[in-house]
Amino acid sequence: MKELLAATVVLTLLSPALAADDAVQVSRAGTRTVTNAPAQHFTGAVKVEMLHTPSGAQRASAGSVGFAPGARTAWHSHPLGQTLIVTAGVGRVQRWGGPIEEIRSGDVVHIPPGVKHWHGAARGSAMTHIAITEALDGKSTDWQELVADAQVGDAMPAGAKPTGPHAEAQPTRAQALLGDVAPKLAQLTDEVLFGDVWARPGLSPRDRSLATVSALIALNRPDQLRSHLARALDNGLSKDEISEALTHLAFYSGWPNAIGAAGVAREVFATRP
Repeated sequence: MKELLAATVVLTLLSPALAADDAVQVSRAGTRTVTNAPAQHFTGAVKVEMLHTPSGAQRASAGSVGFAPGARTAWHSHPLGQTLIVTAGVGRVQRWGGPIEEIRSGDVVHIPPGVKHWHGAARGSAMTHIAITEALDGKSTDWQELVADAQVGDAMPAGAKPTGPHAEAQPTRAQALLGDVAPKLAQLTDEVLFGDVWARPGLSPRDRSLATVSALIALNRPDQLRSHLARALDNGLSKDEISEALTHLAFYSGWPNAIGAAGVAREVFATRP
């Protein structure tokens, strides 16, 4: 009995230390620092929120990276490779010498060790991904030269002067709608609205699209709704979710608004598989 009591006392004394070493750590949403990505390694507006920074013997880090439309990394490689999980929007990824590939919400991209590549948002859509990277001897990334506009075609940063071979043929939605009558308004739309407000980490591009589409349905703005429905699909909203929003809003914004918005949605849905 004495031996059992002594063991119990020892375990009681040790348990706080063991609990401290083995504690599950929870990092709450909204409490992490969001920083601007360094201009020497990125083109356009890019926000970085570190989700996990390794310590001790750990090697893997995880960060949520939000790219404004057309923003991108420089060419770079990783000594132990990298995995990207696209959480919102439409992006681009390319290895050196390979084709540019489109990536969308839900896609997972693995870059093998030592492969030179870049990744970023498509020109007409913001994109957010989680980057999981391991460090070798404390180094996780080998940064190289910036990606030239001519190398990426439609992935130019918002507001940049078109220089790539496809730049004139693929204007942003704001440039197509406003560029000939209000070029400054088109620039502000690209740089401030979509390049800053839509790139803020407080809401994902998907959630911002849901809020915007809902407001445009309620306000009966079919012309603006048409382009934002296309953006909403790019940002990860499904056709079923948009249809449910239409049905829900009929009770709050009126049947005529919902019926008019349904007609616009039919047109947009017909252009998508």
